[in-house]
Amino acid sequence: MEYIILILIGLFASALGALVGIGGGVIIVPLLIFFGINAGILERITPQSAVGTSSLVLIVIGLSAMISYGRSNQVDMKNGLRFLIGIMPGAFVGSYASQFFTIDSFNLYFGIFLIFLSTLLIIRDRIKPISIFQNERYMEPHVDNMGDVHHYGFPAWIAILSTFIVGFFTGLFGIGGGALMTPLMLLVFRMPASIAIGTSMMMVFFSGTAAAVGHVLQGNVDFWYALFIVPAAFFGAKIGVSINRRFNSDTMVVVLRTVLLLLGVYMILQTII
Repeated sequence: MEYIILILIGLFASALGALVGIGGGVIIVPLLIFFGINAGILERITPQSAVGTSSLVLIVIGLSAMISYGRSNQVDMKNGLRFLIGIMPGAFVGSYASQFFTIDSFNLYFGIFLIFLSTLLIIRDRIKPISIFQNERYMEPHVDNMGDVHHYGFPAWIAILSTFIVGFFTGLFGIGGGALMTPLMLLVFRMPASIAIGTSMMMVFFSGTAAAVGHVLQGNVDFWYALFIVPAAFFGAKIGVSINRRFNSDTMVVVLRTVLLLLGVYMILQTII
């Protein structure tokens, strides 16, 4: 039973994560916690091993989706490399900060974090893009997968600083960074959605790698469980990318924010009940 659950977690989380550019860590971690600590099916799971194992799985999800999006010109490599300067060291630092979690504190803080992400997805269409960091000298043309040309650009320092913070939460919660990077690129950096989602998966791959290294060094990765999740995640990510190309993802964003909200409330309630 536990192996079937692990495979389903990998498929579902990676497909949904690749579809909307969040990586899937925000789904993998609470599901591992639920089936491990709450349901008692995945007996070896702790908050730290859930985060560490998720970080390892995100390497595969990010790589699979990044390659697929790259083939359709949906990855901004130049700005993506700037983001990596901040996000990778941030993820490594965050991975060590996770050792201070108890199960109750993890449920509380992760629950609050999920509700924050859900709220951000709910109000994202009502938030006007921030233009304070926009400057004509940074503007460059970028062609998306539909052949449309977009002009955007931003100072390198704000990209590095903001992605270090994103990276910290990546390592701390094992979420891959995409859940924060996609809204950041849309609202602050004013990147088109098609390029933002593809570039976000590039961040998921590299930030997941940095976070996984930190967690492996701490012994937080359950390689046996990962053995079942990883192959499923690889194919799930391809499914998510395929759906993204064929359908409008707005409906799935509604589903995602609803799931995040319910998961967040559930995890907080676990600290009270």
